[in-house]
Amino acid sequence: MHHTVVSVHESIPPGCEPACHGCRHRHLPAAASLAQKAGYLGRVLERWAGRLAPVLAPVPERRFGYRDRATLTARWDDTAGWRFGLMRRDELIAIHACPVHSPRINRLIATLRATLPAHDQFPLAYLHVAGAQATLIVKARSFDRDRLETALVAMTGVGIDGLWVHCHPAAGRKLFARSGWHLAWGVGESATPDGFVHGPTAFQQLLPELHELSVDIASRHLAPGPGVAVLDLYCGLGATLRHWTDAGAAALGIELAGGAVDAALRNAPRASVLRGTCLQRLPQVREWWSEQAGPRVAYVNPPRSGLEAEVLAALAGKLRPQRIAYLSCSAGTLARDLAALESAGYAVSSLHPFDFFPVTHHVECLALLKLGNA
Repeated sequence: MHHTVVSVHESIPPGCEPACHGCRHRHLPAAASLAQKAGYLGRVLERWAGRLAPVLAPVPERRFGYRDRATLTARWDDTAGWRFGLMRRDELIAIHACPVHSPRINRLIATLRATLPAHDQFPLAYLHVAGAQATLIVKARSFDRDRLETALVAMTGVGIDGLWVHCHPAAGRKLFARSGWHLAWGVGESATPDGFVHGPTAFQQLLPELHELSVDIASRHLAPGPGVAVLDLYCGLGATLRHWTDAGAAALGIELAGGAVDAALRNAPRASVLRGTCLQRLPQVREWWSEQAGPRVAYVNPPRSGLEAEVLAALAGKLRPQRIAYLSCSAGTLARDLAALESAGYAVSSLHPFDFFPVTHHVECLALLKLGNA
């Protein structure tokens, strides 16, 4: 048997902090990174290996500078001033000019380091960036806006639309609280490159052109149109909801984050959107589902933990959509959920991997399923 040898050595890109552990594939050429991801999926999804398509990746120039969403720990150093980066055990690894971050994030970090007051005047704990909205999370119940004047003046030209200060004394594993939000500079919402409104916490796809391709593949499978009903679980800021309703379908979205729900209602005004976990909203889902007279399909995009057991049971049992498109960021939980759906009478038609996070070890996969002979 002959094996293809893939070179796995490539110098670390300029600007990378050698100690940073954020991008495990940064030393790999694109082909070697994709080969590792394809190999991983082939092992974890071995049961469906014959239906696994090649990994779809962005064009080479989009492998760097694409990450326009980040959460960084902030620490004050008496010699170096403010430092922003990732924690490894108790040590902060500063990443001030990351080649994977968008130029906007790198400019923002440089500006904040040069203009923010010291920790004793401004107890900053985290910097969160979501597109053109940035949030300074402080471990305090209040802050003195006058002490930020130099930083606020310097925001012009950085590339952000709004700078927030979020006062959250207990910030840690949970970054945000409901209260304590203050818009310190600019406007409180922005639009993604493809025109979706969002606030300071809503998730946006980092490579919209690749995400749109995944939605197109899902759409060809689900066939939304007049008379079709689409259940969209974990709908985010409503990008997929708008796709279904633009095609003429009825759509119901479920999303937990309040900021994302507000955005989804504006981005997909013809859809119905409910706030809460998918499990909490199952009674409303069942009611809406029973009111739909035509074909009923589902699009699901859960977190790494996969579908909650009760939600999976509802899909496989009472709801039983004719077709399902399942976008997963964890091959392990995807394999678990696909096996359960197959046991309930679904067939996996195809699996489409996407390199949504180049230079990292992460890979997402879109599974297309149909019920029996639907």
